[in-house]
Amino acid sequence: MSHEHVSYLELLARGAASEAYDRPVLLARASGAGPEALAELEAAKQLALRVRAELEGRRRREAELSALFATAHDLAGLRDLDAVLRAIVQRARSLLGTEVAYLSLNDPAAGDTYMRVTEGSVSARFQQVRLGMGEGLGGLVAQTARPYVTEDYFQDPRFQHTRTIDAAVRDEGLVAILGVPLSLGSQVIGVLFAADRRARVFEREQVALLGSFAAHAAVAIDTANLLAETRSALAELERANDIIREHSAVIERASEVHDRLSELVLHGGGVHDVADAVSEVLGGTVEFTETGAGSARRAGGHAVREGDDWVAAVSAGGETLGALVLHGQPELDPVDQRTLERAALVTSLLLLARRSAGEAEQRVRGELLDDLLDAPDRDRRLLRERAARLRTDSEAPHVVLAARIDRAADAAVADPDAGGRESADRQRLWSAASHLAATRHGLASARDGGTVLLLPLGPGESAADLARQTARDLGGTLREPVTVGASAPVRTLLDRPDQVAVAYEEARRCLDALVLLHRSGQGAAAEDLGFLGLLLADGRDIDGFVGRTIGQVVDYDRRRGTDLVRTLDAYFASGMSPARTKDELHVHVNTVAQRLERVGRLLGPDWQSPARALEIQLALRLHAMSAAVAR
Repeated sequence: MSHEHVSYLELLARGAASEAYDRPVLLARASGAGPEALAELEAAKQLALRVRAELEGRRRREAELSALFATAHDLAGLRDLDAVLRAIVQRARSLLGTEVAYLSLNDPAAGDTYMRVTEGSVSARFQQVRLGMGEGLGGLVAQTARPYVTEDYFQDPRFQHTRTIDAAVRDEGLVAILGVPLSLGSQVIGVLFAADRRARVFEREQVALLGSFAAHAAVAIDTANLLAETRSALAELERANDIIREHSAVIERASEVHDRLSELVLHGGGVHDVADAVSEVLGGTVEFTETGAGSARRAGGHAVREGDDWVAAVSAGGETLGALVLHGQPELDPVDQRTLERAALVTSLLLLARRSAGEAEQRVRGELLDDLLDAPDRDRRLLRERAARLRTDSEAPHVVLAARIDRAADAAVADPDAGGRESADRQRLWSAASHLAATRHGLASARDGGTVLLLPLGPGESAADLARQTARDLGGTLREPVTVGASAPVRTLLDRPDQVAVAYEEARRCLDALVLLHRSGQGAAAEDLGFLGLLLADGRDIDGFVGRTIGQVVDYDRRRGTDLVRTLDAYFASGMSPARTKDELHVHVNTVAQRLERVGRLLGPDWQSPARALEIQLALRLHAMSAAVAR
């Protein structure tokens, strides 16, 4: 064997590049070898190249078979569809030697195609592109269910170019693209692509290889869909079994709660006994509340979900008496919902029975209040004993409140049964007020087309606070606006019983003022009405009015030795002109501006509005009068 032949064997052994096989011929030609020797070397070179090509083909086929075997192994142990599809795309890119490989799937619901997996892509736009059905090279593959290859995408007229697709392909820099269909039976569900950023020719073997990977990808998708359908069917069966078991348990609970509620009614149980019984049966915590029925009032007797709670309104005759609230069971079976609704109905019956029994007590409370208003000269010892029996603390400060349902005048004219409606309103208002008075250990009576209440003040509570809360409570119970006027606090009820009647007149004046001021449906005391409240109040609390109106300015002058009060007085006397004010005070106009800015920070930004300015000027005059009297 010649030395040159040995060289070709060495080249084959180390897997040299095809260019290296020209070297033995070139060396022989340079050393002066004859034509026969050169021809022999050329023949040996061609043989070596054929052997090399055969070896490379075998290695390539071994790699392809290994990749296909690995893919089949992935399918056999399919757990994560995305992981299998990524492996298929990665292997296709590696074996075909392309820069990019990607897989798109059809979305029948959206009517388009989207990228499912990309490998080697660097463009975010390309990775997120969605294409209309039938568009681009992928649309041609899906339409014909055959592979298509283009050596130069932008110069190929065989498929439909769109601005969206071309922009994404140009952004990725792709030139040569091979696409093969992903088919399930006769249906194309997507396309597997291999692409380069330079022009190239894809060989028949490469097209076939990519088609094999596409077949595996289709099998993976089909298998995953079947697994998902199987899991869904199993889950549905499990849910059905659970529903059957739960339904049986719910029916048993419903029967149990029916027996328990019947027993409670027969044996004189109370509202909280019902709540405890339902709590035990439904497995949550049920409480009765007199407020907070919320949307349950509008649900026509049905329980409604509010956040994580269930609420069933307790009502009778169009009046909301409260609600049963179930905590700790956000998911409630329909049968259990009806159980809660049935418990609310039983609760309303118990409350009505209790109300009937309590109406006698309410009449006694009304009679005591009537005596305080109409006959304050009654024996104080007897009045004190009657108050004690009703658990009314006659030594605590109380407020007299006048309440009324005020309807628009035009609505009353249009209502042919206005008289009957007004009478019914008075009855409903008295009933609600009596219930409120009983819960707060106060008194209530129907009077002057409305209701009068005598309620104790809570810790830190003002007469205005109590008026607003009473308007909210009564309005919420009756589901329509109730206007409430309040008197100044009556410190002790029975030392001077006549002061209750005086306080009632003040509360009525306050109520009438609210209606005239178009504030129907609100609650207020004289202190809420500014100088109008000063006129309405029986006590004429001048110091209180001055304190509420300009007290912060007076205190600031006292602490800092400033002259803000005199500046305010001069400002209003000068027609609210800073220039004339500075002449009156003999100071610079900047000093006036600085003082007025400080006043604004103390009194609020609206202190110069007409209503506020009027009250401030009146308070300045009263303050000056008080100071003069003090001197």
